[in-house]
Amino acid sequence: MTYMVLEHFRGDPVPVYRRFRDRGRLAPEGLRYLGSWVTPDLQRCYQVMECDDPRLLEEWMANWSDLVDFEVIPVLSSADAAASIAPRL
Repeated sequence: MTYMVLEHFRGDPVPVYRRFRDRGRLAPEGLRYLGSWVTPDLQRCYQVMECDDPRLLEEWMANWSDLVDFEVIPVLSSADAAASIAPRL
């Protein structure tokens, strides 16, 4: 499954970037990072992650929960969405 993960940094983004610099993404094996975008004010990050077991996503978020609030949205690619709706068109 693919997930759009909205990260809301709690205040100063420096601790988030410092941890990432020092320890990396802290993602468990099996959780795949596909890409990310950060707002210009450095307060929110939009990440696309993928895994077969949603518990891996929970484990990863626990590593950051002291600095970041998360919103997780399961998503489909546009091609997969079009294929799923095609029979109803």
